[in-house]
Amino acid sequence: MKGKRLLVSVTMMLAMLFTATTNVLAKSNIIKLPFDPDNFVRRIDNPYFPLKPGTTFTYRGETDGTPTRDVMTVTHQTKVILGVTTTVVHDQVYEDGVLTEDTLDWYAQDKQGNVWYFGEDTKELDENGNVISTEGSWQAGVDGAEPGIVMLAHPHKGDKYRQEFAPDIAEDMAQVLGFKNSLCVPYGCFKHVLVTKEWTPLEPGVVENKYYAKGVGFIYSEMVKGGDETLALVRIRHQSSDNNDEND
Repeated sequence: MKGKRLLVSVTMMLAMLFTATTNVLAKSNIIKLPFDPDNFVRRIDNPYFPLKPGTTFTYRGETDGTPTRDVMTVTHQTKVILGVTTTVVHDQVYEDGVLTEDTLDWYAQDKQGNVWYFGEDTKELDENGNVISTEGSWQAGVDGAEPGIVMLAHPHKGDKYRQEFAPDIAEDMAQVLGFKNSLCVPYGCFKHVLVTKEWTPLEPGVVENKYYAKGVGFIYSEMVKGGDETLALVRIRHQSSDNNDEND
């Protein structure tokens, strides 16, 4: 009899543990994809995050009342990280016409269509162009940092994923909020726009929503908590056109 009671108790405890674990996983819904350096391709053509070399995206907005411009160029340069050939993206941020941040980002896409983020080399500049900080720089495979996911191949509402994972340096997270029927920005109007929420435990209380259009990529962002910041796509240029529009 004691053996039966013990068996019943153990069974009930296991059932409760399984239920609790299932609930936690269901609640968090954090996607962790297996990393395999042999599972990557050279082209990044995810519909919501295409990065064609020679393409320059220009965004304009405001940060706490200061006019900002972000010029993001997909270069022809590559960088091998953890055995994966990544695409180098040059991102420059201007405030009131002055270059304040100069960053090289490293991306790659796996065979399933997920776009991975392998880190960044970022420099904060003063008004004279001097580097005053490299805070936020990280590279997958260095000091425990791991590659993250910047765009899922098949995003669904509720999906959560790590975009960056460099302990105490870069720990950005994202969650798919759903799809917006349409959204207009200076560059144009788009339908079935993907909406994500981004945050980091390193900056509690700061939340940003981002919007992505199929065939174009990132088109708009707004700080919804912890600040006043917006950014919208105003122009896309390809290598066959002028190199960029930094003087616009």
